[in-house]
Amino acid sequence: MCGIVGIAGFQPVAHRLFDAMTILQHRGQDAAGIATLEDDRMYLHRGNGLANDVFRQSDIDTLVGNIGIGHVRYPTAGSDRPDEAQPLYVNSPFGLVLGHNGNLVNSATLREQLFMLERRHLNTDSDSEVLLNILAHELAAQDAGLPIAEQLFNSVDSVHKRCRGAYAVTVLVVGQGLLAFRDTLGIRPLVLGVRQTSAGDEYMVASESVALDGLDFSFVRDIAPGESVFIDHLGQLHSHVSAHAGQLTQCMFELVYFARPDSLMDDISVYKARLRMGEMLAQNILQQFPDNDIDVVIPIPDTSRTAALSMAHLLNVKYREGFIKNRYIGRTFIMPGQEMRDRSVRRKLNPIALEFRNKNVLLVDDSIVRGTTSRQIIEMAREAGAKKVYMASASPPVRYPNVYGIDMPDAEELVAHGRSIEEVGALIGADKLFYQRLEDLIHACLGKKQAHAFETSCFDGHYVTGLDEGYLEALSKQRSDSARQSRSQAVQMAPRPDRRARRA
Repeated sequence: MCGIVGIAGFQPVAHRLFDAMTILQHRGQDAAGIATLEDDRMYLHRGNGLANDVFRQSDIDTLVGNIGIGHVRYPTAGSDRPDEAQPLYVNSPFGLVLGHNGNLVNSATLREQLFMLERRHLNTDSDSEVLLNILAHELAAQDAGLPIAEQLFNSVDSVHKRCRGAYAVTVLVVGQGLLAFRDTLGIRPLVLGVRQTSAGDEYMVASESVALDGLDFSFVRDIAPGESVFIDHLGQLHSHVSAHAGQLTQCMFELVYFARPDSLMDDISVYKARLRMGEMLAQNILQQFPDNDIDVVIPIPDTSRTAALSMAHLLNVKYREGFIKNRYIGRTFIMPGQEMRDRSVRRKLNPIALEFRNKNVLLVDDSIVRGTTSRQIIEMAREAGAKKVYMASASPPVRYPNVYGIDMPDAEELVAHGRSIEEVGALIGADKLFYQRLEDLIHACLGKKQAHAFETSCFDGHYVTGLDEGYLEALSKQRSDSARQSRSQAVQMAPRPDRRARRA
C-alpha cells in the first residue's frame, strides 16, 4: 500500500506536495519522493524513510514548478530496495515520471514482453517500473498528430488491456501536464479535488480525500474505475473512461485498516463504516454470548478505536483507553523475522494497569493477521491484572494473502489459515475470540449507500482479476520470513541514494 498525490496549479507545488505526503504518511513509511515540472524540465528527489527524513528545506527549494507528484511507499514483497523509491522516471517519450499505488499480478509476463519484444531494460524488481514502461511503450506508438490528451487516454486504455491487478497512478508528462488513472475495477482509491484561485482552477488528485482537506482543495469526486484525468499545461481538465472499465470493486481492507477515519472513499465515510463495524460485531457477540461478563471494552490503538467505541455503547459497558502507543514504531505484521516483531510489540504498546486490574476485558482490533501481536497483547493484559481477556476482530478471519498491494504474510504464516475460530482463540490465548462475519462487514461498509462490489480476497480467497498458475506459490517464497530477512539485510547494506535533487 502506498500514498500518491498530484497537483497542477499556478504556483509552486513542492511544499504543498510535501504537506500532502505527511497527511498520507500512514499509507507508507518506507520511502518518499517528489517530482516537479517547470516548462520542459523535470526535478526529482526521493529516498528511504519518512517524508520528514527524506526532505530538508533545501531539497524542497530545488523542486521548482507548478505541477508535480508525490509518493510515500509501503513496499510489497520483493520491491523494497532503496532504488525502488518513487517516483520513477523514463526519458522517452516526452519524459515520464510515475507514482503508483497497488500491485500488478501479471508483472512477470509483462517484464518478459518488455525485454524480449519491446527491447526495454528494467533495472529494478518493482512492478511500478513495469507499469511505467508499458505506458511509455504504448504512448510511443501513438499518432503524434493526435491531441496529447487523446494520445494519453489511448495509451492508458492499452495499459488497462495489458495490465492485471490494482493500480492508482499519477504521471508527469514533461512539457505536457499531469495524468492520473485508476485500475478498471477501482481496487485502489483515487480522488479528484479543485481549488479556485484568481489565476484559474487548480486541480489535485490523491489516494484519500483527507489530503484534499489539508490543502484546502474541495472534493469533486472519486475517479471512476478505468477513468483517466489529464490536466494540461494550461490548467484545462480532460477526462476519459475506458471501454475496459468494470464494476467498482473497492478494497475492503482500506475501510477496515489503511484509510484514515476522516476520509471518504467511493462515497463511503470511513469513520461511519467503522462505527457500523463495531455495531455489527457487538450484535454478533450478544448473539453468541448473551450472558457475557464483559466489564470494559479496550481498543488496540489506533485503527480499532472507532469500532470499539460503538461496541461499548451497544454492549452497555465502559469504553477505556488501556494501551498507550509509541507512535515511532512501524507496523509489526510486515517486519522481517518473528524475533523483531516480538520485540516491537512490547516497545509499541504499554498497558495502563488500573484499566485491566480485576476486570474481564474485551480487546478490540481491526484485524488479526499473524496472531503474534494479538498473543503478546493478551499476555500484557493478563500481566496487567485482567481476570479474563476476550478478543474481537472488526474484520473476518484473514486466511489468504493479499495480492493487490498489501504486503500480508505468506498464507502459512496467517494464524487463521486452515484453523477454526476456536483454534485461533486458543493459539493467541484468548478466553473467547469473536470475528466479524463477512456479510456483516459488507453491510457495515455500505450502510445505506448503493450496493457495489468489494475486493475481499484476504477473507474469502476470491481474486477478482484472476491469477496465473503458480502465482501464489511464487509469492509465498517472496513473503516468507527468510526472504524478508535477506532483503532487509540487503537494504541495510545498500548505499543511500544521492540526497540532491536531480534535474532531467
